Amino acid sequence: MIALTLAEIHAIVGGTLALTPETTDQLIVDGSVETDSRLVTPGSIFFALPGETTDGRLFVPQAVENGAALVISEGEVEALVPRILVDDGVAALSALATAVVQKVRDAKTPTEPLRVVGVTGSNGKTSTKNMLRAILSDLGPTVAPEGSFNNHVGAPISMLRVDYDTRFLVVEMGASGAGEIARLVAIARPDTGVVLKVGLAHAGEFGGIEATQKAKSEMVTDLPGTATAILNTDDFRVAAMADLTRARVVSFGFGDSAEYRASDIDVTAEGTAFILNAPGLTKNVTLRILGEHHVMNALAALAVTGEWGLDVDRAATVLEGVTRAERWRMEVLDGGPGITVINDAYNASPDSVAAALKTLAQIVGPDQRSVAVIGEMAELGEYAQEEHDRIGRLIVRLNIHKLVVVGDAARHVHMAAGLEGSWSGESTLVPDIDAAYEALRADQREGDVVLVKSSKSAGLRFLGDRLAGVTA
Repeated sequence: MIALTLAEIHAIVGGTLALTPETTDQLIVDGSVETDSRLVTPGSIFFALPGETTDGRLFVPQAVENGAALVISEGEVEALVPRILVDDGVAALSALATAVVQKVRDAKTPTEPLRVVGVTGSNGKTSTKNMLRAILSDLGPTVAPEGSFNNHVGAPISMLRVDYDTRFLVVEMGASGAGEIARLVAIARPDTGVVLKVGLAHAGEFGGIEATQKAKSEMVTDLPGTATAILNTDDFRVAAMADLTRARVVSFGFGDSAEYRASDIDVTAEGTAFILNAPGLTKNVTLRILGEHHVMNALAALAVTGEWGLDVDRAATVLEGVTRAERWRMEVLDGGPGITVINDAYNASPDSVAAALKTLAQIVGPDQRSVAVIGEMAELGEYAQEEHDRIGRLIVRLNIHKLVVVGDAARHVHMAAGLEGSWSGESTLVPDIDAAYEALRADQREGDVVLVKSSKSAGLRFLGDRLAGVTA
């Protein structure tokens, strides 16, 4: 974080400042901002936030031992470092992030401003964020979150990593309810807002697809007229957001009307090739990342690049060097002699599972066998049975050769596939990861391409690693 005195931090977050005998409010703090005491290093600010299962105040001693210079909490704590006691820790964190981003923005020059992009969507946020990080880091100091730091706590934590040298800030914005993206937009004040897709991810929490659409539209509704909204024109729910924003609208997609468009898409086991059609540029691009759906993510990242006046040709070349979207996202692993494992089990929604299955069907050669290992798609609420059933029927239509369904929560995938009489494939329902591992190992064949896909809560990412002998 940029250097601030205790007095400045206190003025930003409010509450009550409690000093130690050895310190004054002019003490400068410039370390990282953390909510996990294990990540605290000398000089850090530790936000001792209440959680669903524990209270951050319990970990203050560990944070202080690791070198925390300041503790911010919602209740009194004993610590031999300065403390700020606030009514709402998350609000204090948001206020600090808002102030820091604004201070960095104000310190910049008109010729080299701080550029801020926010990315949201039911699928593809993290992959697009990683593509943007690769492109922008090639051009200047860039801050983008690690992993999926995209909620009301993680996003502000990542924003607080900016300093006065930062040229680009990429903010991934997720939400599980109305108002959450709007709050993140108010903190970051993006120059550019990207909306990738509106789907059924977290639909159970949002309350349906229409509520999801409304929540995702918060990315663009508060953008000023000087900003840019970059929208997926292939998704009619996203395209409709053009009527909700004052910002200039730029489109991307596969359709002819898109300003940043992909055509002639070819998906193979080696990667995904397409022709990029952008303003003033036509270019053959080959991503090393598997899957047609990642072409859409690449288009969004390239649209940001182009609309910021940066070199789109150079950016596309950078994307060609990206080897994976993210750990456990379409990650290609060696499963043993002649066996390929695609570990895509960090998260799962109906759209992302369908996209992964389509990729599996596309890349399998005539002498290979496609194997889908499917676990629960979580957070679907009343849509859970219907959507798991739909995935089972899709597996049949794609003629996947073998299906292993893991866990009772995903059983409707197995049941739906088994009811399709036209399918010559085989489906097995197993209770857990150990049983899945044994079933797969007992029937493995040279040439198998094994897709492992589930929501994070189902834990199948660890099964994918185990199949490939990955231990870290």
